[in-house]
Amino acid sequence: MRIALFSDIHANLPALEAVLADMDQQNLDAVYCLGDLVGYATWPNEVVAEIRKRRIPTIAGNYDEGVGLGSPNCGCAYKTDGEKDLGQQSIDYTNFVITEKNRNYLRMLPRHLRVVFQDNSEEANKIEMLLVHGSPRKINEYLFEDRPEKSFLRMMEEARADILFFGHTHKPYHRAMPYEHEGQTRYRHAINIGSVGKPKDGDPRSCYVILELIPESNLTTPDSIQVEFVRVAYDVEKAAQAVEASPLPNEFAQMLRTA
Repeated sequence: MRIALFSDIHANLPALEAVLADMDQQNLDAVYCLGDLVGYATWPNEVVAEIRKRRIPTIAGNYDEGVGLGSPNCGCAYKTDGEKDLGQQSIDYTNFVITEKNRNYLRMLPRHLRVVFQDNSEEANKIEMLLVHGSPRKINEYLFEDRPEKSFLRMMEEARADILFFGHTHKPYHRAMPYEHEGQTRYRHAINIGSVGKPKDGDPRSCYVILELIPESNLTTPDSIQVEFVRVAYDVEKAAQAVEASPLPNEFAQMLRTA
């Protein structure tokens, strides 16, 4: 079973088109989107239209929630007054250009998706996969790679997640964390799938993830759950120049160039 997961497109249509074209070559069995379709770039309606056209199961990101509700707040954790001002211009622009049909779609997106793979031969072969945008607790909680292992394990146990997929930070990583269960060492997997349209890890290429499960995949052998981070080059300059030609702040264009 080969499953692709992607997130944080942020109205960047050239990036989304490049990622979808790459996925089309990957012999995938399923595709999921973890939200933040809109914000920061110039194609919110076109991105929503592409996701809907392909009928990709999608959950809401914090930006989708804000725009869906017609809110002036995207739920983003801006640190400075300058960042807040830029962010306000972004959501004001998005709220102005989004169609009511697409706003209603964003508003009605589910917040979580749970996918359960159950092999009745052994309990350890039952794998519960939870898809969230920020965290199981909050749509806009940041789960960074340096979060203490105990905190991750406690949160995932409460959420009944053997594999937790999430986005929001725009910084991809995979952590396999051991824990004890009835005298047996098992592993929970925390996977940040990065960003399609607004990477923040210094690599301007889009990022998405392919999860590969085989009949032997289980919770006791971490390598039996394969996670591949796929980077896809796209026309960054086209997206950046579109931002510069719009009412959006030029700073967003430079962010695309430098990631």
